[in-house]
Amino acid sequence: MRRVERRLGDVLVDQGVLTPTQLGDALAQGRRIGEPLGSVLLARGLVTRRQLYVALAEVWGTDLAFVDPVQVDPELARLFPAALLARELWLPLEVERDEDGRERVVVATAGRPSAHVEAEVTARTGIPRVRQVVTTDWDVQRALRTVWRDELVHDAVSSLAERRPEESASTVFVWPQVAAAVALLLATAVGLVLAPASTVTVVVATVNVVVALAVGAKALISTVGTAYETVEQVTDAEVAALTDDDLPRYTILVPVYREAGIVGLLMRNLAALDYPREKTEVLLLLEEDDPETLEAALAAAPPDLVRIVVVPHSLPKTKPRACNVGLTFARGEHVVIFDAEDRPDPDQLKKAVVAFRKGGEDLVCVQAALNYFNARENVLTRMFTLEYSSWFDYTLAGLDRMRLPIPLGGTSNHFRTDLLRELGGWDPFNVTEDADLGIRASARGHRVAVVNSTTYEEANMAVGNWIRQRSRWIKGYMQTVLVHTRRPVHLVRTVGPRQAAGFGLLIGGTPAMFLLTPWLYALFLVELAAPGALLPVLPEWLLWVSTANLVFGNGVIVYLSLLAGFKRRTYGLVPFALLSPLYWLLHSVASYKAAWQLLTKPFYWEKTTHGLSSHVRDEPPAVADDDRPERLGWADLTAGGPR
Repeated sequence: MRRVERRLGDVLVDQGVLTPTQLGDALAQGRRIGEPLGSVLLARGLVTRRQLYVALAEVWGTDLAFVDPVQVDPELARLFPAALLARELWLPLEVERDEDGRERVVVATAGRPSAHVEAEVTARTGIPRVRQVVTTDWDVQRALRTVWRDELVHDAVSSLAERRPEESASTVFVWPQVAAAVALLLATAVGLVLAPASTVTVVVATVNVVVALAVGAKALISTVGTAYETVEQVTDAEVAALTDDDLPRYTILVPVYREAGIVGLLMRNLAALDYPREKTEVLLLLEEDDPETLEAALAAAPPDLVRIVVVPHSLPKTKPRACNVGLTFARGEHVVIFDAEDRPDPDQLKKAVVAFRKGGEDLVCVQAALNYFNARENVLTRMFTLEYSSWFDYTLAGLDRMRLPIPLGGTSNHFRTDLLRELGGWDPFNVTEDADLGIRASARGHRVAVVNSTTYEEANMAVGNWIRQRSRWIKGYMQTVLVHTRRPVHLVRTVGPRQAAGFGLLIGGTPAMFLLTPWLYALFLVELAAPGALLPVLPEWLLWVSTANLVFGNGVIVYLSLLAGFKRRTYGLVPFALLSPLYWLLHSVASYKAAWQLLTKPFYWEKTTHGLSSHVRDEPPAVADDDRPERLGWADLTAGGPR
């Protein structure tokens, strides 16, 4: 006789877990947003995971097992890839013998027992009999992080290097690049011996050409961006037209390392997001060797939509490695990265959804703008804010308009999860993994766009901290150039001549400009202090060109900073645009540090200390529309809920 399956809500009411009124409200919410009852109950904190899965086991007529990782047979585990199990939320436990002495595989699943799981297990083990028991999704993930630890680490670190070694920064220099560099140095040395004046002239002329091209490219791209930035890619009306049942599931990755003091701030900032919490998962990526942040995260008592993923220790210890682990467990159709101190616009996730739907199937990522909530803290934060306003408001807008490769920022990158996995995720050996990923996406025929939404974060307010951060970014640009110029002909064929030129002038030209500009200053100062002293080795016209190049470059930077201040209506920052030449000389200091580290420790991740600003302790603005309890921004996001 066929068993009559009871309904989940009835079981929970009979068990005294829910009241009929709570059940009715949850069912109505589930119908409205198109999510199953269990997701609604967990998101609202009305049941614990244990209570939910006890009820589900009764509904599905199967046994319940709370899995301890030591229960998993390691020999059996090796037959199943971690990525498959993480996506489908089940895992093999052991091979047992039934009462007749026949072998069968015991499988723990966080979903309804299915023929698909049975077929997958039989295909991989050759054992035709399978017994499926129910466990929680968290038990599955904990077992995966423990039993499949080595595989997770290997995939996060080495997957791209093994599958597409030509796209990985794990090899810093290839022999043709080394040979070209050695040949150039030898030719210069020989030239200085045999024809010193001519050689110096050629070197100085080359410096001028490189700086002029880099500055000119930035000026052209930003000029295009000044016209295009007024275009509103996603309107408020388009966001308002979205219905909750039509929204996709979203995964938020938050990599945190040694930032215990701002975990509470993270909870408050995520509370302001206007997105159905039933369709949101937050993966808090913590490092295994950082117990202080883990304790702070547990003390914050996050609700069930926040999952703590402890990333196993391995080298290189970089943010992209942690994000690759998070990507393995991500279940959303879209995935976004936020830093722990970020304050994204409340409607940013919805704007990204609209942008993806308008952008076509080749759109892999949309980048939101970044700006700073502590812009007026000191001179450095003011300069930092002007620089980023110019970059996101004008340069990225120009790149988008001209369909040139867009180097992503370190946060607020929204991806199609399936396409991100196809790209191989992030390169853990590239210390500016975001910029590299934007270029790799373009090289493989995908497109990156920008969306008119802003995430506010903490501007670096200490010079030493700023140089550490900026030298890492510049070193990553250098790595990206080295990777994508290994096969220059292939690069041109895949992305096109215009896009390849744009990549070279922006990604390659930026560190080159920082490295070479001090030499133009040196020529200018020598000529200013001792007029005519350089004429025996340099023609007068070249000295004039060098001076003009220096004036033009600084003029462009000052002008773009001025525009950025006016565009954002941060008029108090506008006078500080005149300090841009000094600010950009700091980049030169960072660039020489970056060049040295590229040779000595290319994969070293310079840790940027966050939480220095007094504004980090400020409460964010209250969330509007308090009558929207179904949103992510509900009050108990910061207080946690029942386990």
